[in-house]
Amino acid sequence: MPKNKGKGGKNRRRGKNENEFEKRELIFKEDEQEYAQVTKMLGNGRLEAMCFDGVKRLCHIRGKLRKK
Repeated sequence: MPKNKGKGGKNRRRGKNENEFEKRELIFKEDEQEYAQVTKMLGNGRLEAMCFDGVKRLCHIRGKLRKK
């Protein structure tokens, strides 16, 4: 019988997520921008959001923010 030398699985190969809760500065809205609350994630960088002016809108997340 061969001896078990390995540590099975891929768990030991994965990195640790120490910077998971990184604090960022709050970005305030500028002219012609609006705050909204996400109601539904649609995929492909798109979402449905309810704006604070009471209108439901289809939104798009720009590429720089999409990967965060």
